[in-house]
Amino acid sequence: MSFSAEVKDETARQINSARHCQIAELAAIFSMCGSIMISENDAYSIKITTENVLVARKFYKLAKMAFEVDAEIAIHSNNRLNKSNAYTVIIRKNDSAVRILKAFRILDDNMEIDENVMTGSLITQQSCCKRAFIRGAFLASGSISDPNKFYHFEIVCSNEAKAIQLRDMINTFELDSKVVPRKKSFVVYIKEGTQIVEILNIMEAHVALMNLENVRILKEMRNSVNRKVNCETANLNKTVAAAIKQIEDIEYIRDTVGLGSLKEELEELARVRLNNPDMPLKDLGMLLSQPVGKSGVNHRLKKISEIAESLRGSKEE
Repeated sequence: MSFSAEVKDETARQINSARHCQIAELAAIFSMCGSIMISENDAYSIKITTENVLVARKFYKLAKMAFEVDAEIAIHSNNRLNKSNAYTVIIRKNDSAVRILKAFRILDDNMEIDENVMTGSLITQQSCCKRAFIRGAFLASGSISDPNKFYHFEIVCSNEAKAIQLRDMINTFELDSKVVPRKKSFVVYIKEGTQIVEILNIMEAHVALMNLENVRILKEMRNSVNRKVNCETANLNKTVAAAIKQIEDIEYIRDTVGLGSLKEELEELARVRLNNPDMPLKDLGMLLSQPVGKSGVNHRLKKISEIAESLRGSKEE
């Protein structure tokens, strides 16, 4: 089971006891995959169509709990097209459908329809209702990437108005979700790992949250170790390059004017360096007849380098 499927399985089992939260989550599911049917005699019915059985089951259960209505569930096999089964949940009774649509704030008292009103403040005034709505929207039309690969959370909306309303609702929790068009849809997305942890907390997917946190901790530890190793490798490479340059300078002086031309303390260090090409500067200083520290060794090696460069310049002239 993918991480996204695990999150949906957990959110599908999360049921709020408060009726207003149940209505908010129902409204979100309807907003993402629902439709209104009106018969010739102006009778209303509601239909949910989804390829995820968890969505169909939850809508059916919430409708039963919040409105005490009986719905029909049908399964449509798509085996010939090698696709997943499609599930529909239908509430056929006009009175039940009208009652639900008015609770969603889709129908007003004049029976006028506005599908985008449902994400407004009337059904999501409280923070708990916003959480329920976001959970329902994700369950119906969302996905989340495998955190071992990269961080990405998204909910696909059918139009820009719904996407903007959902984005604004998510951002009331101090998140930074954004909207981007994708083909004929609009996607509300989050890419930052800590914010995806927070959206899982908002949806009350606490098991998934802990699993994601464990992955993030391991990734951060791995990245920290890699950074340390890279830093140490870079420092080692720098040290090796410096030692090679020092030996080249000393050998050049030796092969041109001889090491005896150097001052006594420089000659001694030059010979110690030639005999110990891999030794750190601090240890080199301890081998001298009069030991000096790392900075003292470095200072003398710079003088040797300057003498070598001067000899090279004289030769070129």
